[in-house]
Amino acid sequence: MELMILIIYASLCVGIFKLFKIPLNKWTVPTAILGGVVLMVSMLLFMNYNHPHTKLATQYYVSTPIVPQVRGRVIEVNQFAPNQRIKKGEVLFRLDPTPYQADVDAKKAELANAIQAATALQLDVNAAKARLEEAKLTMLQKQREAERYKKLVATQGVSQLEAEIKTREALSAKATYETRIAELEKAEKLLNSNINGENTTVAAKRAALERAEFDLASTVVRAPSDGYVSQQFLQEGMMAGRLAIRPVMTFIGEQKRQFVAAFRQNSLLRLKPGDDAELAFPAIPGKVFPAKVKAILPAIGESEVQANGTTYTRKFIDEQAMPLVLLELTEEMDEYQLPFGATAEAAVYTEHTHHLAMMRKILLRMNSWKNYLYLDH
Repeated sequence: MELMILIIYASLCVGIFKLFKIPLNKWTVPTAILGGVVLMVSMLLFMNYNHPHTKLATQYYVSTPIVPQVRGRVIEVNQFAPNQRIKKGEVLFRLDPTPYQADVDAKKAELANAIQAATALQLDVNAAKARLEEAKLTMLQKQREAERYKKLVATQGVSQLEAEIKTREALSAKATYETRIAELEKAEKLLNSNINGENTTVAAKRAALERAEFDLASTVVRAPSDGYVSQQFLQEGMMAGRLAIRPVMTFIGEQKRQFVAAFRQNSLLRLKPGDDAELAFPAIPGKVFPAKVKAILPAIGESEVQANGTTYTRKFIDEQAMPLVLLELTEEMDEYQLPFGATAEAAVYTEHTHHLAMMRKILLRMNSWKNYLYLDH
């Protein structure tokens, strides 16, 4: 591009020198050369500042680490072909369900016992009411006998000792009656203790059964979404656990292609969301794809600090940090089968000095065509 501009400028200079018959001397020739240098440098500086370019661009994607919900021995692994598309819900692998099936069976038995016990609570209330009625009648009878014996003591019909015995029997019957009242209240509270209309013990056992059934269902690990397994080294007989830092597979789900590019801080004030951009991929020579600036990340990772025991040195400041810009393609490129994580070079075209954007576009396309030329030996 620079050579083309210089050739055009040189042609204009030759034409002007001949048209106006300007003599070639030590003043005119250096002036023409200096003018060309100034023009070229000025155009390049303005272009770089207002229409920045970078070769540090790549497509980012989100991977899902496959971690089973339960721990167990792998008994079956579905062997998918490389890059084979998998539908959401398809089985990836299975764990030995024996201990979890046994736990489900035990929880079912406990739930059945709880339901049976909850059914018997009404019978306990009825029995408590019957005992209370019996205790009430006994108390009234003993109280009448105690009153009668007190009257007979006054007429010398019975002794004082017999009257006191009857009084103690009446008090004992009253205590029994009060105990029966407490037993009835307790039985009624157990009967009326419920959550959403269900006995609390039954609800707790049902929740435990649901948890056990969830663990049993978790022995079958399925695809979380449409996509494909990018790494598959799991084999039958291996142990798989729910430790988050030890995934057994890496799953790549269907997602929109988005790119991140690192630009110099010099042009940061010119960049803004919505600006036009273009991407050129080494994997697709001679082709440029239109894009848009989606966002400019508000923080630069190289300058991040966290609370720890490290004392920062000059190296922390010497990092040549570059702001990251998110780019989104505005044209479909499914036909090219571009793998996730492909690198690219990007150019952003701002609204400032828009006539110089043509230079940047030409340079980007020239670099794209140069991707055909490489030598591996």
